[in-house]
Amino acid sequence: MHKPPLSACEAAQQLAQRTLRAEDLVRDCLERIDAREPEVQAWTHVARDAAVARAKALDQGAHQGLLHGLPIGVKDLIATFDMPTAYGSPVYAGHQPANDATCVAFARAAGAVVMGKTVTTEFATFQPNQTRNPCNLAHTPGGSSSGSAAAVADGMVPLALGSQTAGSLSRPASYCGVVAFKPSFGGINRAGAKPLSDTLDTLGAIARDVPDAALFAAALTGRSSWLVRPMAEHLSRPLRVGLCHTYEWEQALPETQAAMQNAADVIRANAGMVLRDVQLPMDYQQLAQAQTYIQLADQAQSFAFERLNHWAQLSPRLQGIMQAGLAVTVEQYDQAHALVARCRAQLAEVFQDVDVLLTPSAPGAAPAGLDNTGDPVFCRIWTVLHTPTVNIPAGFAPNGMPVGLQVVGPVGADGVTLAAAHALHQCVGVSRA
Repeated sequence: MHKPPLSACEAAQQLAQRTLRAEDLVRDCLERIDAREPEVQAWTHVARDAAVARAKALDQGAHQGLLHGLPIGVKDLIATFDMPTAYGSPVYAGHQPANDATCVAFARAAGAVVMGKTVTTEFATFQPNQTRNPCNLAHTPGGSSSGSAAAVADGMVPLALGSQTAGSLSRPASYCGVVAFKPSFGGINRAGAKPLSDTLDTLGAIARDVPDAALFAAALTGRSSWLVRPMAEHLSRPLRVGLCHTYEWEQALPETQAAMQNAADVIRANAGMVLRDVQLPMDYQQLAQAQTYIQLADQAQSFAFERLNHWAQLSPRLQGIMQAGLAVTVEQYDQAHALVARCRAQLAEVFQDVDVLLTPSAPGAAPAGLDNTGDPVFCRIWTVLHTPTVNIPAGFAPNGMPVGLQVVGPVGADGVTLAAAHALHQCVGVSRA
């Protein structure tokens, strides 16, 4: 039986104290990849020799930073100078950028060992590639950060980079039973990541627990305030949690409804927390549709080169997405942005009496089959609002598949959101182990 791996924070401490060698940690990850990759198929490229050489150099040199010796996966939407970056599409088969994306450069500078590139859906949209859910290989891992979520969930690496334009961090993390942190918009520099939407794209971290995700994100940004500390260091009173079903609640399946109810019961019984029901403003009823219009239209523009020059190499599903984006009128697009602006202006009202919200991450557990990656309906509004979100594993469906909930904070309150997510994960969360 595969032993539970060290958390990234535990490994980082041991690596800093030189009681754990980076080479040993990397070889453990490679052993796990060798054992499970034929089934899970989380990787497009594994840089075996380069990772071992990098680990040996780190073991022999000075301590390099927060990520010293920690193996990471990099979503294949994100540029790496020494590995292929194909964006999940045959259009870019064998493509190798001349430089690292900013987040990869910062990760390496902080001591990370890049193990390879993890599978993304086609151009991070909705056409799946080969990855399967490690909890049950007959189910989707979600998307678009499919490989990153699967690799972390299966113990292949402790940390992985992902991105979100609608629900591409939160949903696969929910489906695979891991943590995903989507910072406030712009929190992690996205230069070098293939753009889908200038107003939506957000890079983030996937890990097995909240402190690990926070460690990764802090190393990429220099924001030590994101490192998880006890809730009392952020607030001098009980944590106020807003239970928020959103206007999409009718799409929640029984396992998500049960996870929300269980979380509410546990929070009410916790002396260090206060639970309040939060009803979103009326304008938010149309917010998911507004996000959809913006994403569709932006993608049709962002992929203009591929659309105009490589149409035949796009999947029928992506061709349909491009056509839908071109059908969004200028009036619809501008009205969508105007609605988003009104809703962002009402965020202060939403968080007036609470520190964070607790809300679904996905309609339910990962659907069976590998032909679609699930619905991001519960993530769209938070992405377009630019709020920080943290998916925490919070339950299981009757078939044993994980169910996640999102902890959502005010824009810019990433440190409090992470601390609250850690506290909530400890009291309402579950673990596959």
